[in-house]
Parts: sequence; C-alpha cells; structure tokens
Amino acid sequence: MRITDRLIAPDATRGEIVSGFGSATLGATTIFGLGLHAGLDLWQVVVLALVAFDMFGGAVVNATASAKRWYHRPTRTAAHHLGFVAVHIQPFVLAWAVPGFTWTAAATIYLTTLVAALVVTATPQSLRRPVAFGATAFGLTLTTTLVTVPHIAAWFAPILLVKLLLAHLLPEEHR
Repeated sequence: MRITDRLIAPDATRGEIVSGFGSATLGATTIFGLGLHAGLDLWQVVVLALVAFDMFGGAVVNATASAKRWYHRPTRTAAHHLGFVAVHIQPFVLAWAVPGFTWTAAATIYLTTLVAALVVTATPQSLRRPVAFGATAFGLTLTTTLVTVPHIAAWFAPILLVKLLLAHLLPEEHR
C-alpha cells in the first residue's frame, strides 16, 4: 500500500495528490510563519504547523472523489464516520500547546463538532447535504462566539468543521 493510499485514498489521482499535499504544505507554511511572528516558542509553532498540515490538507483531501469513494464504500457505516470525527483530538493538542487556548475552548470545539457530526449522520441521505451545511453554519457560530481562542489559532475551528462535516461526512452525489 502506498503512502498516498493511507493519507489520501487508494487510487488517488495525481491532481488529488498535488492539491491535497499542496494545500497541506501551504497551510502549514502559513501557520508556521504566523506562529513565529506571534512570538511563540519553536515547539509551539511546530505543533501548530503540524495541526495546520492535517487540517488544510484534510479539508481538500476529504473532498476528493477518491476519498469519497473510499470513505463512503458500501461497508462503511455511521459508526465509522463518527469514529473518524471522534479521533480528531487536535483541539486538545492546541489547548496543551498554545498559550491562551483553553481546555474549555478545546472541549467546546470538540463537542460541537462531534454533536454536529451525530446530527449529520443521523439525517436521511436525501437531506444530509443541506443539514451538513446548516450544522456547519451553526457550529461556526458556536465555536467563534462561545469561546475565545488566541488569534494565531482562530482558523482552526472553522477548518475543522469544513474538513469533517462538509468534506468527510458528505458522500459524492451522482446525478
């Protein structure tokens, strides 16, 4: 199995690979530079950049046709999708690494994302897309108004919600 089979999906096209890794690299590089500019310790900047690599890359990769085919193959269930969402513990990693990113903020972002994912996966397939967009809009509202995170991490919750609710949970639509 190739590394791209694990990080993107089996049979990912060259364009999907380039766009996924390109977005991941651009996101990580941007956040790395912003983290240095914010005066964080190098280890904190590295943690932020690694999280950014996953978030920016994942938002693109999860939206690719090959990832849609892989994550929504017939043997995949709502439990698989919820498990994928649940293992995204990056809010807690940021609470550990980034000064001012509180454990309350981490729990709020994590639980908002998980509850929204539950709502989306419990929705009939015919309504899943609009419900996912509504859940994302509501999740964005909660995670950007109920808690305050440091400016250097303001990008995190919106991209997490896009990556998981819109890119990962929605299967490809065939007309």
